[in-house]
Amino acid sequence: MAKPVMCIVLTQIVLVALFHLCMSSQTKECTSTSSLSPQFYDNSCPKAQAIVQSFVAKAHSNDPRMAASLLRLHFHDCFVNGCDGSLLLDNSGTIESEKRAVTNVDSARGFEVIDDIKSALEDECPQTVSCADILALVARDTTVITGGPSWEVYLGRRDAREASLIASNNNIPVVSSTFETIVTKFNDQGLGLIDLVALLGGHTIGNSRCKSFRKRLYNHSGNSDRDQTLNQNYASMLQQGCPISGDDQNLFALDYMTPNKFDNYYFKNLMTFKGLLSSDEILYTKSRDSMELVKLYGANEELFFEQYAKSMVKMGNISSLTGRNGEIRRICRRVNH
Repeated sequence: MAKPVMCIVLTQIVLVALFHLCMSSQTKECTSTSSLSPQFYDNSCPKAQAIVQSFVAKAHSNDPRMAASLLRLHFHDCFVNGCDGSLLLDNSGTIESEKRAVTNVDSARGFEVIDDIKSALEDECPQTVSCADILALVARDTTVITGGPSWEVYLGRRDAREASLIASNNNIPVVSSTFETIVTKFNDQGLGLIDLVALLGGHTIGNSRCKSFRKRLYNHSGNSDRDQTLNQNYASMLQQGCPISGDDQNLFALDYMTPNKFDNYYFKNLMTFKGLLSSDEILYTKSRDSMELVKLYGANEELFFEQYAKSMVKMGNISSLTGRNGEIRRICRRVNH
């Protein structure tokens, strides 16, 4: 029995060493640089971050679900031509809104909160703070208010004048994506496996609808069978609220243990085969490397928090518009005229 335990210990030591090597390295694989700065609005709009924080706190107080919804907006924005606020644009004569994408329609929410934040910022410092930066700040503040880590948000993004429904459908993984597809879509954004596993840890808060995981319960492989990588007692519990047909919109916590707390229970759930979505559980079942990261973060919340913050900064740097590119929208739902 001693040998397997020793192997596990050595594996975790190696992973921790690699993790800290990545933290100190300035290579492209570990971090990305840009012209963004945490102090970007210190002179032009010094109250900007406090205003955003106050609206996030109010939204969370009114609806605890809103934290995860707002966090998700930043992910879905950054994965489509960079973190440029394009997700927020409504349909118009020249724009096909990304809100209509498969991963967003009838599920992306919180746009009214962003509208309220933008309105307050326009009153405080007109046409100064971009909608893209609002999404980045909100992602940090929703993480913190639910118990997760904080980080310095790099600011100075500008807003896109166009959206891409096609890219939104192509770039964002869906619940039925294979492990290889998810890895590829993250790699396409310059995000590696460590980033992928840490960022999916954001599913420690939030919900998913019955229709998103029903197949795992009733017809996983097309033979009227359950997904064998789903804990069978947990599956039976899910079936009580997610029948074989109907009740598509019934909500279930992505982390049933601590659904409104940002912690590392997401990873602990995966280790007991209680990941709600197939696209989450495969982190533990389809790759030894990702499995070891799941074990590592499940055992060490501090390490998860540290990497999550680092990966959020890295994701926030994806193809940001700066300088004279793009614009600072007056209203996040539409381009300036």
